[in-house]
Parts: sequence; structure tokens; C-alpha cells
Amino acid sequence: MLSQNDFKLYKDRDKFWNALKRKLPKEEFYELDKAVHYNKELLRLQAELVDLQQWIAKHNRRVCVIFEGRDAAGKGGAIRRFTEHLNPRSMRVVALNKPTDVEKGQWYFRRYIKELPNPGEIVFFDRSWYNRAVVEPVMGFCDKAEYDQFMVQVPEFEHMLYEDGVEIIKFWFSISKDEQARRFDSRLKNPLKRWKFSPVDKEGQKKWDDYTYHKEQMFSKTHTSFSPWIVIKTNEKKYARIESIRYVLSKFDYDRKGSSGATILPDPNIVQRYHRMVKQMD
Repeated sequence: MLSQNDFKLYKDRDKFWNALKRKLPKEEFYELDKAVHYNKELLRLQAELVDLQQWIAKHNRRVCVIFEGRDAAGKGGAIRRFTEHLNPRSMRVVALNKPTDVEKGQWYFRRYIKELPNPGEIVFFDRSWYNRAVVEPVMGFCDKAEYDQFMVQVPEFEHMLYEDGVEIIKFWFSISKDEQARRFDSRLKNPLKRWKFSPVDKEGQKKWDDYTYHKEQMFSKTHTSFSPWIVIKTNEKKYARIESIRYVLSKFDYDRKGSSGATILPDPNIVQRYHRMVKQMD
């Protein structure tokens, strides 16, 4: 155990760290060491994101990053790490509520079009138009005709955006069934996170196989050369956050790239471009 005297005795950081290594149980020190390295690397990558944002603003690029995946896969936590130090004047997070009665009568994509990035802006979608590909048909929020129409239209919709210069990055955060159940249980026990748990989340475990079927249909019909799906393994949340940031950074040749000393290229064991042979957790 550490004593108060240890904090007084070791004023040098390296000596204090060595004292921790000697006194803490091996597993505890390993977890602490891992957390310290994660925080250091995250700060470096966030500094790179600041440089990327400035470059996007300077060159009037329009960047759209979509976060999809099952409930509790870590989408919101990843978005918070992406946006923590960015300038809010040229960045937005879009997390739309269920459509109003008026919106239900409009073309499905209309309410998303007005949220797309302006020149010089990066927009993060915490769920997107892909609600209609997975959540809505599984939960009965749309009928078969609406679903079929969406699946036909979405590649053309994204191709028009691509031709107009909108750069889309599509993430699927992949989580195992057991890990999702564990996170649901953790949310219910935490009064600060209980609000995250909804009846839809509860049904997600019961309808796991239905989600899987629609997810695979979505991949097979909407994974294109101009708008590919990038699968992120998220059972380890911290790795998922770090590697998804690395992937976004790797896609742009911005000024001062790599100046923070961070590794920019993502780990291929965690970040994978979708193809039929990729073994997924979900």
C-alpha cells in the first residue's frame, strides 16, 4: 500500500512511478499503466484532431462521420472523445429524436439533409439515416415497403453526396452479446447512466438475431467503394475510441499531420473495412 509519506518522498515522476510498480499488486499496476498510456495517447490524437479541424475549415471541406451499432456499443463515448477539444463553431453532433408527424409524411432523407456539414465543418452523427436499415424494421417502426424503398435509395443518396464533395465515414461499432448485457446491467446500477437504458435497449437483447440479419443486409447492400463500412471492435471501449480516431485522421492529408508524435495508422485487428469474410462479434 502507498502511504502519505510516499507522496512526500517521491517528487520525481519516474521515481514515484517505480515506487508504484514495487508496491502495487502486479495486476493493479498493469491496469494503472494501461490507463496512463491510454490518456497520453488520447491527448496526442485529440491534438491531431484539432489540426485536422483547422485544415477542414481552411479548405472548406465537408466531412460527415456516422456512428452506427447496437445499443451500448460505445458510440456516444467515442463521439465525446472526438469532440472534447474541437472548436464548436465548425463542428456539430447530430442525435435526432424520433420523427414528428410532419416529418413522417416527408421524404425520409429530408430531415437528415439539413443536418449535413456546411463548407469547413465536420459533423458527427450519433445514429443516422441508417436507423431505417436496422432499428426501425427490427422494432416495427417502419413497414416493409418503407424499408425496401430505403435500401434501394440509400446508395444513390450517398453517391450524390459523394459527387457533391461531401466526405462520409461510416463506422459500425461491433459488440458481443455478452458484453452488451454486461453494459446494460452496469447502466441500470448507475443512477447517472440509468437514463441511457430504454425499452428499445431491453428488446435489443431479445431480438439479437433479427438485428444481426438486418445488419448483414445493410452491409451487403450499402457497402460501396465510395461509401464503405468500417467495422470497429468495441468490447474494449478505450481501444475502440483510440482506433476510430486514428482511422479518421488517416483519411486526410492535413497540415502538421503526425506532429503530436501519435501513431496515426489504425490497428487492423480492431478497425476493419467490411467484407463478407470478416468475422464480427455481433
